[in-house]
Amino acid sequence: MNALDPKRGREMAVVRKPVAKSAATAHGRWLSPIFHCLLDRIDSGLEAGSLEALLPDGSRRLLGGRAPGPDCTVHVVRWRALVRLVTDGSAGWYRAWAAGEWTSPDPVPLFELFMRNGASLGKAGRSQGPARWIGRLAHWSRRNNRQGSRRNIAFHYDLGNDFYALWLDRGMHYSSALFRDPGDRLESLEQAQRRKVDAILDRLDLRDGASMLEIGCGWGGLAEQAMERRAIRYDGLTLSVEQADYARDRLGSGARILLTDYRDAEGQYDAIASVEMVEAVGERYWPAYLDAIHRLLKPGGRAAIQYILIDDALFDAYRRGTDFIQTYIFPGGMLLSESRFRALAQARGLEWCDVRRFGQHYAETLRRWRDRFDHVVDEGQLPAGFDAHFVKLWRYYLMYCEGGFRGGGIDVAQVTLVKPA
Repeated sequence: MNALDPKRGREMAVVRKPVAKSAATAHGRWLSPIFHCLLDRIDSGLEAGSLEALLPDGSRRLLGGRAPGPDCTVHVVRWRALVRLVTDGSAGWYRAWAAGEWTSPDPVPLFELFMRNGASLGKAGRSQGPARWIGRLAHWSRRNNRQGSRRNIAFHYDLGNDFYALWLDRGMHYSSALFRDPGDRLESLEQAQRRKVDAILDRLDLRDGASMLEIGCGWGGLAEQAMERRAIRYDGLTLSVEQADYARDRLGSGARILLTDYRDAEGQYDAIASVEMVEAVGERYWPAYLDAIHRLLKPGGRAAIQYILIDDALFDAYRRGTDFIQTYIFPGGMLLSESRFRALAQARGLEWCDVRRFGQHYAETLRRWRDRFDHVVDEGQLPAGFDAHFVKLWRYYLMYCEGGFRGGGIDVAQVTLVKPA
């Protein structure tokens, strides 16, 4: 078992201390009309779906309900939950949930509802005022320069191979699977992950003797499948010590696993794969990432990228704040604006070909990960050091992301980039 700092889980799930209940109750009586005005704003922004809210003053309100969409129920136990939402956005809403200030029989439809109505809700649910600037400053301090990238990757991926192995598929793929049908519960996660990797490899058109680079090689699942297909020369890049050790043991001498930043990679390759790594790059470094792909590809070479994107209609507001994921899960992370990223690729002479989106497949992948994670927790199988705060954080993370993909404002896609001969 890999060594784990016993404070690790708690560091990722710091929750601010709630105010005394008596004080909160007294303040709530005076401020109740203000909170109802906030709920009016949310109500006016819900163009599809509905939210039934049970409120601290004993009232019950139905928000939205104008058109079909996700239907959800929320019990706001304390008004402070709404204060956190208004000031700190999705990060504050998580802190309110962790503190027991709101509950729901199923939070996934709630996250789906807010994502589905992201554009019409506007600033409702996004951090405002000083909290937004504090969040942006913290995000800037975690930017993905060379030193920051190593620190940010270690924060998430070096939680331990034993932890991830408990709830990922046997191939250790930590990215969206590709199902025959995301509504078909009979197909295994392992089969759907192999189909995803096959789709990436099909884009590369590998031949025996070809050279291949993977930027963000994870635990070696794609490499293993690629080398089963063809006799290739494979190099994989990662900044996670835990992943590098696992991949080297898995792949043996047939592959090189390098603890190397993509900006420092050398050589030229017939093919490059990169699966859900670019989200860890950050907008400021998108040009450097694409420069690296252009430099490392041979003329006529092909790159296959799987990436997570956010609707362009939401991107400007998203980039001005710091959300729950950036605060607690992936420091330095940034979803793509596909139009901006595509323009940068094309400006470097890379042809943008054959985009395929499959966001609902990611929602199903996340649902299955959560089922597996919950089973591991229920069976007491988590490695030592992961406390109840970490478990709550991780469960919330999986639900939050599932709802986001179900709501359609975020998506996952594959694209082929071709360097002209």
